Amino acid sequence: MTEYISVLPELDALAINPDIEIKLEGSELTCHYRSVFPRALPSQTALLRFENQVETGAQLLGDGFQMLCQTAGSPTALVDVGRCPDNNASYRLYPQDAPKRFYNYLVVEQSTGFQLYGFTSCHRFAGYFELDQTHHGIDVVAYIDGEESEPQFWETNQLESLVVIHGSSLESVYERYAQHIANHHPARSGVTQSSPIGWCSWYAYYAEVTKQNVIDNTQIMTEQLNDLQWVLLDDGYQAFMGDWLTPSDKFEGGVKSLIAEIRAQGRKPAIWLAPFIAQAESEIFQQHPEWFLKHPSGELLKAEDITYGGWRCTPWYILDATHPEVQAHLTRVVKVMREEWGVELFKLDANYWGTLKGVRHQRGATGIEAYRLGMAAINEGAGDALVLGCNAPMWPSLGLVDAMRVSDDVERHVERFEQIAKETFYRSWQHQRLWLIDPDCATFTSLPNQGADRSAYEFHRNVLLAAGGLLLSGDPLPELTPFAEETLARLIARQHQTSRASVFSSLTLNHATLKLSEERRLHSLFHYNDVVSEYTLTTEFPSDWYDFWTGEKLNQEPAQIQIVPINQGLSSRAVVSIVHLPVA
Repeated sequence: MTEYISVLPELDALAINPDIEIKLEGSELTCHYRSVFPRALPSQTALLRFENQVETGAQLLGDGFQMLCQTAGSPTALVDVGRCPDNNASYRLYPQDAPKRFYNYLVVEQSTGFQLYGFTSCHRFAGYFELDQTHHGIDVVAYIDGEESEPQFWETNQLESLVVIHGSSLESVYERYAQHIANHHPARSGVTQSSPIGWCSWYAYYAEVTKQNVIDNTQIMTEQLNDLQWVLLDDGYQAFMGDWLTPSDKFEGGVKSLIAEIRAQGRKPAIWLAPFIAQAESEIFQQHPEWFLKHPSGELLKAEDITYGGWRCTPWYILDATHPEVQAHLTRVVKVMREEWGVELFKLDANYWGTLKGVRHQRGATGIEAYRLGMAAINEGAGDALVLGCNAPMWPSLGLVDAMRVSDDVERHVERFEQIAKETFYRSWQHQRLWLIDPDCATFTSLPNQGADRSAYEFHRNVLLAAGGLLLSGDPLPELTPFAEETLARLIARQHQTSRASVFSSLTLNHATLKLSEERRLHSLFHYNDVVSEYTLTTEFPSDWYDFWTGEKLNQEPAQIQIVPINQGLSSRAVVSIVHLPVA
């Protein structure tokens, strides 16, 4: 039996699943399983249909299940923003020929304003939306991935909740959405702290990092770059993936002694680990095969069997975080690093793999429940340290991390700079609401095997200028060019003035504004091969206009309108307006 539910003054939701009861509680739609014949919940469990809601020329934005996926474009020309869509041949979360899924939320920008369809909770099931072209128009259909979970093993029949929000501005829609999410997943305390500023070893040395590399860079920070407070030891220190407390031969004396040296230099130590995976050679895998995810046949599951297999030290095996002994293990490892080593920030990578589907110790538990149990165990060990999610499942991480990587790995070439700009900007609304965003590292110095030209680095610096969030240099600090050093100093000054993210007014991502003070506004302009050759900026009162990086004044007399020319191709500008406030 179908039922129409009035959601907004001019929008009804059609409940389309007889096994699921939908109620409007306040402005939120809640879902409960109510079938008298319990059966496994399929991966395509339909909830609601919103009829004829999308104009053919609308601009769309949908999130992905995992960090590397977002979808933009129009209903007839969808565009994968990142390199790794959820349904590509590597990740395989759903078939490539199936309708595109917009996980977590779908934003529609059209003639009537902005409309957001969004799941406000993610305790057990991932929620997603699909577009359905019917004879009367384009419908939005809401689903959850039931993971074939069996209701007889559930503690509660409550499913996930969702909202539909309409507004005249993108920012107001996001603000209201974040408030709904907070009711289900209160943000961790780190979300209100200042964004970390420091250095990360990965993009300078990758997995070949040595103890001496870290010491050399820490000394440069102390002597020349004192504003860089954090030292993040990334992948490469461990003997094997999975054995995080056992250092490789390149770290003679152990990681604990290195962290002591970092602290002695007045820096804050941070460390990388991938808590949910292990390679076959690791001690944890050799000694505890019963801790790992299995196929229905009983055979141990390799990540590559069902999804992307990993970027090195493969095959990866997946810890089953529903197992009490695994939870105790995760807590112990992180607690040792926090309390005995003195680590103050944990960068948790490959978190997506903690949600993989398979046979678990706890029957009926979904991958999302398992992941959240594992993250809770990690947070218990971390105590008051900051937790950064990376390569993570997005909504399953709500309320469990202080910071979240929102883009792909940076590389020193223009195509990747453009890609991570769009990935970051589409998620910048989440900053200081759900978590601190991490747009990945600042890289302005070329390496022998990886480099870009000056214009590409200038685009990259404007992306970080607009984004806010974590600011970690990824360059080898002893080799910084004057351009890199000056750019880094200006980005740090911006962070000290305000760590907020700039606000975009449209899904086109061309213009973002940031309030620096009562009189000053930062205007960040981005051009992605658009037809236009200039942008028109306006202020409420007459203003002086300056180029952010050069300080050049762009106008002769105070003006409320400033025309800013922009180069064709991929380019950007950063302009500051200083308003002449009327005298009271």
